[in-house]
Amino acid sequence: MKPFKFQPILKETIWGGCKIQQYKAITANSDHVGESWEISGVAGSESVVASGGDIADKGLAITALIEKYGARLMGHNIYNRYGTEFPLLVKFIDSKQNLSIQVHPDDALAAQRHNCNGKTEMWYIIDSEPGAEIFSGMAKSVTPDEFVAMAKADADSDASPLMDVVARHEAHKGEIFFLPAGRVHAIGAGNLLCEIQQTSDITYRVYDYNRRDANGNRRQLHIDDARDAIDYKVYGDYGADYDRTVPMAELVRCKHFDVRRLTVDDHAVVDYHCDSFVLVICLNGVGEINGTTMRQGETVLVAAEDNALDIRGTMELLTAFVPEG
Repeated sequence: MKPFKFQPILKETIWGGCKIQQYKAITANSDHVGESWEISGVAGSESVVASGGDIADKGLAITALIEKYGARLMGHNIYNRYGTEFPLLVKFIDSKQNLSIQVHPDDALAAQRHNCNGKTEMWYIIDSEPGAEIFSGMAKSVTPDEFVAMAKADADSDASPLMDVVARHEAHKGEIFFLPAGRVHAIGAGNLLCEIQQTSDITYRVYDYNRRDANGNRRQLHIDDARDAIDYKVYGDYGADYDRTVPMAELVRCKHFDVRRLTVDDHAVVDYHCDSFVLVICLNGVGEINGTTMRQGETVLVAAEDNALDIRGTMELLTAFVPEG
């Protein structure tokens, strides 16, 4: 089964820019593209096959693709667990402006409130402008009531005291941040990054810099919902280290995804010996994955039944699969 490519789904946002178009070498009818959804099973934003598989697969939505191939595509354990729902969502994100301060619920709270998955995610910073920041975690210990009071006191201000309790981090190319559900976070202005997350589109915004859209409206905040979702504990370190000198480094492993960084110069064969599809994201360079050409900004889905990766070319890659258990 040839690896699958999907048509990117470009999302216009109030805070987006033009870096995704440049990075992926594509055109768009907007100068405010904040996200490119590379592979998605989110209802209403399902990815459509552009190439791969057999000729009849072109144009299939990802749910129809899973219905057709089942465990051959997904892996037996994953297919038994998720059925026709694709469990991961891959995005490129361009933050011309700061994203809102926000948090995502965990699986239990999301199931209770929304009948869907929670949202744990990770970020790999592809590029960052000088002075760019990442907001992740709590910088100061506050109670839920104190947090809510700060969020509501100046929700209409562009200088909320809430910003004093959210931890700030300088952003640098190649850094990673792991964001388990419950961690308050935001992508600061000037970052281009890759996000890998659970399939979920549930976000609780708690502060949005008093921004207004083209119609003069503020975006909805979800402060009361966020109160019960936030992990208020202050941790010592919110980044995630890895060895950048080795050709394969594990970046993040959790129950939802295992993400690794690969650097290949000429040829490599990589077999994770997993009962899972493997997603391959080309961060830079050009080459082939199992005979399918790839270039910077492209993502392919490699079927579980043929998930040993034969990589040819000079590329920096991210790979992601769903671990067992």
